[in-house]
Amino acid sequence: MRITAITPRELIDRFGGLARGRQLTAFGFTRRHLADAVNFGEIMRIRPGVFATFAASPSVRMAAGHGGALTCAGALEHHDIWVLRKDRVPHVWMGPANRVHHQRCRCVVHFRPGRMKLGIADVEDALVHAFHCHGEEFFFCALESALNKRLIRAADRARIRAALPQSARWLLDFARHDADSGLESLVRLRLHLIGIDVQTQVVLPGVGKVDFVIEGRLIIEADGRENHQADGKMHKDRARDAAASALGYETLRFDYDQIIDNWPNVVAAIRAALARARA
Repeated sequence: MRITAITPRELIDRFGGLARGRQLTAFGFTRRHLADAVNFGEIMRIRPGVFATFAASPSVRMAAGHGGALTCAGALEHHDIWVLRKDRVPHVWMGPANRVHHQRCRCVVHFRPGRMKLGIADVEDALVHAFHCHGEEFFFCALESALNKRLIRAADRARIRAALPQSARWLLDFARHDADSGLESLVRLRLHLIGIDVQTQVVLPGVGKVDFVIEGRLIIEADGRENHQADGKMHKDRARDAAASALGYETLRFDYDQIIDNWPNVVAAIRAALARARA
Protein backbone atom coordinates (compact mmCIF):
# COMPACT_ATOMS: atom_id res chain seq x y z
CA MET A 1 0.00 0.00 0.00
CA ARG A 2 1.35 3.40 -0.96
CA ILE A 3 1.96 5.87 1.84
CA THR A 4 1.47 8.93 -0.38
CA ALA A 5 -0.72 10.10 -3.25
CA ILE A 6 2.24 11.44 -5.20
CA THR A 7 2.94 9.91 -8.61
CA PRO A 8 6.26 8.25 -9.55
CA ARG A 9 7.05 11.10 -11.94
CA GLU A 10 6.40 13.75 -9.30
CA LEU A 11 8.52 11.90 -6.76
CA ILE A 12 11.42 11.41 -9.17
CA ASP A 13 11.24 15.11 -10.08
CA ARG A 14 11.65 15.92 -6.40
CA PHE A 15 14.82 13.82 -6.42
CA GLY A 16 16.12 16.00 -9.25
CA GLY A 17 14.83 13.85 -12.10
CA LEU A 18 16.75 10.70 -11.19
CA ALA A 19 16.14 8.00 -8.58
CA ARG A 20 16.96 4.42 -7.75
CA GLY A 21 14.13 1.94 -7.44
CA ARG A 22 14.78 1.44 -3.73
CA GLN A 23 14.27 5.17 -3.14
CA LEU A 24 10.87 4.91 -4.76
CA THR A 25 9.76 1.68 -3.06
CA ALA A 26 10.40 3.41 0.27
CA PHE A 27 7.41 5.58 -0.64
CA GLY A 28 5.21 2.56 -1.30
CA PHE A 29 5.69 2.14 -5.03
CA THR A 30 5.90 -1.50 -6.10
CA ARG A 31 7.78 -2.80 -9.11
CA ARG A 32 4.44 -3.05 -10.86
CA HIS A 33 3.66 0.61 -10.16
CA LEU A 34 7.00 1.60 -11.66
CA ALA A 35 6.64 -0.72 -14.64
CA ASP A 36 3.20 0.75 -15.40
CA ALA A 37 4.61 4.30 -15.17
CA VAL A 38 7.34 3.31 -17.64
CA ASN A 39 4.86 1.69 -20.01
CA PHE A 40 2.62 4.77 -19.97
CA GLY A 41 5.62 7.00 -20.74
CA GLU A 42 5.44 8.87 -17.43
CA ILE A 43 8.99 7.92 -16.40
CA MET A 44 12.02 6.29 -18.06
CA ARG A 45 13.94 3.21 -16.96
CA ILE A 46 17.48 4.11 -17.94
CA ARG A 47 19.04 0.95 -16.53
CA PRO A 48 17.88 -1.82 -14.17
CA GLY A 49 16.81 -0.23 -10.91
CA VAL A 50 17.33 3.37 -12.07
CA PHE A 51 14.52 5.66 -13.23
CA ALA A 52 14.45 9.19 -14.61
CA THR A 53 12.22 11.95 -15.92
CA PHE A 54 12.87 14.83 -18.27
CA ALA A 55 13.75 16.96 -15.23
CA ALA A 56 17.20 15.35 -15.52
CA SER A 57 19.27 16.57 -18.46
CA PRO A 58 20.18 14.10 -21.24
CA SER A 59 23.83 14.10 -20.15
CA VAL A 60 22.89 13.29 -16.55
CA ARG A 61 20.59 10.49 -17.72
CA MET A 62 23.38 9.18 -19.95
CA ALA A 63 25.88 9.14 -17.08
CA ALA A 64 23.43 7.37 -14.78
CA GLY A 65 22.68 4.89 -17.55
CA HIS A 66 26.38 4.02 -17.52
CA GLY A 67 26.22 3.50 -13.77
CA GLY A 68 28.15 6.68 -13.07
CA ALA A 69 27.94 10.43 -12.58
CA LEU A 70 28.49 13.33 -14.96
CA THR A 71 31.64 15.20 -13.94
CA CYS A 72 34.20 17.81 -15.07
CA ALA A 73 32.82 20.71 -17.15
CA GLY A 74 29.43 19.11 -17.69
CA ALA A 75 28.80 18.75 -13.96
CA LEU A 76 30.15 22.21 -13.16
CA GLU A 77 27.84 23.80 -15.75
CA HIS A 78 24.94 21.85 -14.23
CA HIS A 79 25.81 23.51 -10.90
CA ASP A 80 25.81 26.92 -12.68
CA ILE A 81 29.58 27.33 -12.37
CA TRP A 82 31.55 29.23 -15.03
CA VAL A 83 33.80 27.01 -17.12
CA LEU A 84 36.67 28.08 -19.33
CA ARG A 85 35.69 25.58 -22.01
CA LYS A 86 33.09 22.89 -22.45
CA ASP A 87 33.85 19.19 -22.60
CA ARG A 88 33.69 17.95 -26.19
CA VAL A 89 32.16 14.69 -24.97
CA PRO A 90 30.62 13.90 -21.56
CA HIS A 91 32.99 12.94 -18.76
CA VAL A 92 31.58 10.17 -16.55
CA TRP A 93 32.85 9.30 -13.08
CA MET A 94 32.53 5.57 -12.42
CA GLY A 95 33.85 5.68 -8.87
CA PRO A 96 37.15 4.12 -7.79
CA ALA A 97 36.50 0.65 -9.23
CA ASN A 98 37.06 -0.44 -12.81
CA ARG A 99 33.42 -1.16 -13.59
CA VAL A 100 31.85 -0.09 -16.85
CA HIS A 101 28.21 -0.65 -17.80
CA HIS A 102 28.43 0.53 -21.39
CA GLN A 103 30.19 -0.26 -24.63
CA ARG A 104 31.13 1.67 -27.78
CA CYS A 105 30.61 5.05 -26.11
CA ARG A 106 32.57 8.24 -26.81
CA CYS A 107 32.41 9.52 -23.24
CA VAL A 108 35.57 10.02 -21.15
CA VAL A 109 35.53 7.62 -18.20
CA HIS A 110 37.03 8.53 -14.81
CA PHE A 111 38.01 6.03 -12.15
CA ARG A 112 38.80 8.17 -9.12
CA PRO A 113 38.39 7.69 -5.37
CA GLY A 114 35.43 9.12 -3.50
CA ARG A 115 31.76 8.41 -2.91
CA MET A 116 30.19 8.65 -6.33
CA LYS A 117 26.54 9.72 -6.38
CA LEU A 118 24.68 8.35 -9.38
CA GLY A 119 23.81 10.96 -12.00
CA ILE A 120 26.00 13.97 -11.30
CA ALA A 121 29.14 14.66 -9.30
CA ASP A 122 28.98 17.30 -6.60
CA VAL A 123 30.94 20.53 -6.93
CA GLU A 124 33.90 19.37 -4.84
CA ASP A 125 34.52 16.20 -6.84
CA ALA A 126 33.86 17.84 -10.22
CA LEU A 127 36.46 20.52 -9.44
CA VAL A 128 39.11 17.95 -8.56
CA HIS A 129 38.36 15.91 -11.66
CA ALA A 130 38.46 19.04 -13.81
CA PHE A 131 41.88 19.96 -12.43
CA HIS A 132 43.28 16.63 -13.58
CA CYS A 133 41.52 16.84 -16.95
CA HIS A 134 41.84 20.52 -17.86
CA GLY A 135 44.63 21.98 -15.74
CA GLU A 136 45.21 24.91 -13.41
CA GLU A 137 43.55 27.76 -15.34
CA PHE A 138 40.30 25.86 -15.84
CA PHE A 139 40.28 24.73 -12.21
CA PHE A 140 41.02 28.18 -10.80
CA CYS A 141 38.29 29.93 -12.80
CA ALA A 142 35.71 27.32 -11.81
CA LEU A 143 36.88 27.43 -8.19
CA GLU A 144 36.40 31.19 -7.91
CA SER A 145 32.99 30.91 -9.58
CA ALA A 146 31.97 28.27 -7.03
CA LEU A 147 33.28 30.40 -4.17
CA ASN A 148 31.37 33.43 -5.48
CA LYS A 149 28.15 31.39 -5.54
CA ARG A 150 28.87 30.05 -2.03
CA LEU A 151 28.85 26.46 -3.26
CA ILE A 152 32.02 25.52 -1.36
CA ARG A 153 32.32 25.41 2.41
CA ALA A 154 35.50 25.42 4.47
CA ALA A 155 35.39 21.62 4.83
CA ASP A 156 34.97 21.21 1.05
CA ARG A 157 37.91 23.52 0.45
CA ALA A 158 40.10 21.47 2.77
CA ARG A 159 39.21 18.23 0.96
CA ILE A 160 39.89 19.82 -2.43
CA ARG A 161 43.29 20.98 -1.18
CA ALA A 162 44.14 17.46 0.00
CA ALA A 163 43.15 15.99 -3.36
CA LEU A 164 45.40 18.31 -5.38
CA PRO A 165 49.14 17.89 -5.95
CA GLN A 166 51.27 19.86 -3.49
CA SER A 167 52.41 22.13 -6.32
CA ALA A 168 48.84 23.25 -7.06
CA ARG A 169 47.52 23.90 -3.56
CA TRP A 170 48.54 27.56 -3.67
CA LEU A 171 45.61 28.12 -6.05
CA LEU A 172 43.17 27.68 -3.15
CA ASP A 173 45.04 30.30 -1.11
CA PHE A 174 45.07 32.72 -4.05
CA ALA A 175 41.35 32.25 -4.82
CA ARG A 176 38.86 34.93 -3.77
CA HIS A 177 35.09 35.00 -3.21
CA ASP A 178 34.41 38.27 -5.03
CA ALA A 179 35.28 37.48 -8.65
CA ASP A 180 32.33 38.62 -10.75
CA SER A 181 33.19 36.38 -13.70
CA GLY A 182 35.43 33.54 -14.73
CA LEU A 183 37.07 35.87 -17.22
CA GLU A 184 38.18 38.15 -14.39
CA SER A 185 39.56 35.13 -12.55
CA LEU A 186 41.57 34.15 -15.60
CA VAL A 187 43.02 37.64 -16.05
CA ARG A 188 44.02 37.94 -12.38
CA LEU A 189 45.68 34.51 -12.40
CA ARG A 190 47.60 35.12 -15.62
CA LEU A 191 48.80 38.56 -14.50
CA HIS A 192 49.91 37.14 -11.15
CA LEU A 193 51.94 34.45 -12.89
CA ILE A 194 53.92 37.10 -14.82
CA GLY A 195 54.53 39.21 -11.72
CA ILE A 196 51.78 41.84 -12.12
CA ASP A 197 49.65 42.20 -8.99
CA VAL A 198 46.26 43.88 -9.14
CA GLN A 199 43.65 45.38 -6.88
CA THR A 200 40.26 43.85 -7.62
CA GLN A 201 36.72 45.25 -7.57
CA VAL A 202 37.90 48.79 -6.82
CA VAL A 203 35.26 51.51 -6.39
CA LEU A 204 36.29 54.92 -7.78
CA PRO A 205 34.32 58.12 -7.15
CA GLY A 206 32.26 59.11 -10.18
CA VAL A 207 33.24 55.92 -11.97
CA GLY A 208 31.89 53.05 -9.92
CA LYS A 209 33.37 49.59 -9.50
CA VAL A 210 36.12 48.57 -11.93
CA ASP A 211 37.54 45.09 -12.42
CA PHE A 212 41.23 45.78 -11.73
CA VAL A 213 43.56 48.62 -10.83
CA ILE A 214 47.31 48.24 -11.31
CA GLU A 215 49.78 50.49 -9.50
CA GLY A 216 47.06 53.03 -8.75
CA ARG A 217 47.10 54.36 -12.32
CA LEU A 218 45.88 51.72 -14.78
CA ILE A 219 42.36 50.30 -14.95
CA ILE A 220 41.78 46.93 -16.63
CA GLU A 221 38.26 45.89 -17.60
CA ALA A 222 37.51 42.33 -18.77
CA ASP A 223 34.37 42.40 -20.91
CA GLY A 224 32.57 39.09 -21.40
CA ARG A 225 30.87 38.10 -24.64
CA GLU A 226 27.51 39.35 -23.42
CA ASN A 227 28.84 42.62 -22.00
CA HIS A 228 27.92 44.92 -24.88
CA GLN A 229 24.69 43.27 -25.92
CA ALA A 230 22.61 45.33 -23.52
CA ASP A 231 21.29 48.60 -24.92
CA GLY A 232 23.42 51.57 -23.94
CA LYS A 233 26.22 49.52 -22.36
CA MET A 234 28.93 50.82 -24.69
CA HIS A 235 27.88 54.43 -24.06
CA LYS A 236 27.98 53.90 -20.28
CA ASP A 237 31.43 52.33 -20.53
CA ARG A 238 32.77 55.30 -22.50
CA ALA A 239 31.32 57.68 -19.93
CA ARG A 240 33.00 55.69 -17.14
CA ASP A 241 36.32 55.71 -18.98
CA ALA A 242 36.10 59.48 -19.40
CA ALA A 243 35.37 59.92 -15.69
CA ALA A 244 38.33 57.68 -14.85
CA SER A 245 40.59 59.69 -17.15
CA ALA A 246 39.60 62.87 -15.30
CA LEU A 247 40.90 61.20 -12.12
CA GLY A 248 44.23 60.40 -13.79
CA TYR A 249 43.59 56.79 -14.79
CA GLU A 250 44.14 55.13 -18.14
CA THR A 251 41.61 52.40 -18.95
CA LEU A 252 42.26 49.32 -21.06
CA ARG A 253 39.32 47.15 -22.06
CA PHE A 254 39.73 43.59 -23.34
CA ASP A 255 36.99 41.35 -24.62
CA TYR A 256 36.58 37.60 -24.30
CA ASP A 257 38.29 36.72 -27.58
CA GLN A 258 41.30 38.93 -26.85
CA ILE A 259 41.82 37.37 -23.43
CA ILE A 260 41.29 33.79 -24.53
CA ASP A 261 42.90 33.82 -27.99
CA ASN A 262 45.30 36.78 -28.03
CA TRP A 263 46.72 36.92 -24.53
CA PRO A 264 50.26 37.98 -25.64
CA ASN A 265 48.76 41.13 -27.21
CA VAL A 266 46.87 41.83 -23.98
CA VAL A 267 50.09 41.56 -21.96
CA ALA A 268 51.96 43.80 -24.40
CA ALA A 269 49.28 46.49 -24.10
CA ILE A 270 49.31 46.33 -20.29
CA ARG A 271 53.11 46.52 -20.10
CA ALA A 272 53.17 49.50 -22.46
CA ALA A 273 50.50 51.31 -20.43
CA LEU A 274 52.43 50.65 -17.21
CA ALA A 275 55.58 52.03 -18.79
CA ARG A 276 53.72 55.22 -19.71
CA ALA A 277 52.32 55.50 -16.20
CA ARG A 278 55.77 55.13 -14.65
CA ALA A 279 57.48 57.62 -16.96
